[in-house]
Amino acid sequence: MYFKIRMLFCIIFSFLQFHAFAQDIINFNLVNKKVERNIDISSQIVEVTTEVIIENTAKEPASYVLFSVEPEARHHLAYIGAVSQEEGKPTLRVFPSVVADNKKEAFWRIELKTPLQTGRTVTIKVETVFTHFLVPYPSQITQSEHQLVYYQGNHYYYSPYLTKTQTTKLTLASNSVESYTKLKPVSQADSTVTYGPYENVGPMSFNKMTIHSENNNPFLAVSKLHRTLEVSHWGVISVEEEIDIHHIGAVLKGPFSRYDYQRDQSGVSSVKVFKTVLPASAMDVYYRDEIGNISTSHMRVLDDSVELELRPRFPLFGGWKTHYVLGYYVPTYEYLFNSGDYYVLKMRFVDHVFDDSVIDHAEVKIILPEGVKDIQLKLSYQVQRKSDQLHFTYLDTIGRPVIVLEKSNLVEQHIQDFEIHYKFQKILMLQEPLLVVIALYLLFILVIIYVRLDFTISWDPQRENRLHASGLVERILKHQDKLSDIYFQYDAALMKYKVNKDNASYQVTVKKLNSDHKNEVQAIAEALSKMKQDGSELVEKVSELQRLDRNLKEQFHHHMTLVEKLISGKMNKLTFVESEAAITRKKEELAEKLQTLTNFL
Repeated sequence: MYFKIRMLFCIIFSFLQFHAFAQDIINFNLVNKKVERNIDISSQIVEVTTEVIIENTAKEPASYVLFSVEPEARHHLAYIGAVSQEEGKPTLRVFPSVVADNKKEAFWRIELKTPLQTGRTVTIKVETVFTHFLVPYPSQITQSEHQLVYYQGNHYYYSPYLTKTQTTKLTLASNSVESYTKLKPVSQADSTVTYGPYENVGPMSFNKMTIHSENNNPFLAVSKLHRTLEVSHWGVISVEEEIDIHHIGAVLKGPFSRYDYQRDQSGVSSVKVFKTVLPASAMDVYYRDEIGNISTSHMRVLDDSVELELRPRFPLFGGWKTHYVLGYYVPTYEYLFNSGDYYVLKMRFVDHVFDDSVIDHAEVKIILPEGVKDIQLKLSYQVQRKSDQLHFTYLDTIGRPVIVLEKSNLVEQHIQDFEIHYKFQKILMLQEPLLVVIALYLLFILVIIYVRLDFTISWDPQRENRLHASGLVERILKHQDKLSDIYFQYDAALMKYKVNKDNASYQVTVKKLNSDHKNEVQAIAEALSKMKQDGSELVEKVSELQRLDRNLKEQFHHHMTLVEKLISGKMNKLTFVESEAAITRKKEELAEKLQTLTNFL
């Protein structure tokens, strides 16, 4: 069975190789009867949507058409795709092609669903996306200036076929236009410039189009993206992204003034915040940089996704960079499917980093479980696969296989799933639990020998007192841990009460927590009285622990009183926020002192 699958993949691969290097010819009997181009330069990327009605004037049917782009735009092309405007709008296969008589031009072959018969027409919509195509002009601006960009294109549809009629519409970021070429007929309405219609445009015609306009939208590019997916059959898949972001807009000229930035809201082309979209099942999300956790972020859980609003430590101006790490977990069952010992992992190659994102270079590592075999990779577009690696973590013996993939110049259209097929024997899942059981068993044996057995000949009362005091301290620390958990539940209850204002539920919760708190405090007091009878040296420290806990409970009481006044309308929101901030600071100081004292004990 495996041999047959391998043979099938070889046949498919050979077929794709043949098409990738096959030479085509230009069928001059195909005519672009009508062309409508929409060029969107309202963001940092250039998106061109071209709807073409193609007519076949030849005697033979045509099974494909050729598509081309201008030489100046060829190196900026990030994505190309095509759909037929027939019923259902099926997606058409697009791949690079070589024309024997014209090897200087870049062509793509678009295969039709059904051959185009003589005298018939077919409507095709082609989407192309270009990156780093808009040039900031001027290249340097001050903090208060607006950003202007320069776009250079073609008035005509660059095609190997004759075009009977065509129109081009450009969507700008604003209606502030410094200049644009005036190849008549041309018109401007707000943020739209329309060229055409132009009649009977010859093949591969080029007439330079330039537009100089204002564009203050974010010009962010991910210069490097290191994405790691660690697959576990025990419940979760770990996803971590290490991202370097560079502002590729007009470079900031002169010094940066934080005062002017906040007072005048200057820096309109700077980036203060951007939004990342994660899978709907993402959990335990973290966001940090070299300094540590970045708390200026907000997360919204939606029905079909998780929106994470990321705010860097400083606004990003042209030429500025930032680096951060974003990680989360997703449940395995949503992305891993199996039949017996055969598994299929289906996940995204990249996630939505921010709107209109550009990823200059991405490296994706997929860490599979230890012991997998017969690994096969499927992607909807071409990537470079590097040499496989090994990854060692806890309780690994031979290492986990790592698939390393690389690709450059990615845009949002590349947010597509990949598939990894592999074989894994389920019995191997018991390997790590057995190693843990054996290790713990040996550890417990050593502890029993060291703690339980007493090899001394005479009885030592001082040692017995120390052991008894140590047991009491351990009991106190357990009760103190429970108190910490109760305080956490107090905070959760207050937060929930502020949101839903359900006083009945809130009072029931607080009553239960007060009862639990009283029981734990009483247990600590009883243990302390026994320590006093034994004359322990730690009595003073435990008394200090009790005092700090009483103060902390008192702050929580003040906090609850504030919230109740706010809900009942006895206190305005501004006063509440100021008072809550002061109480929060005191609670944090007391919690830190409690933690320090607990660590000492």
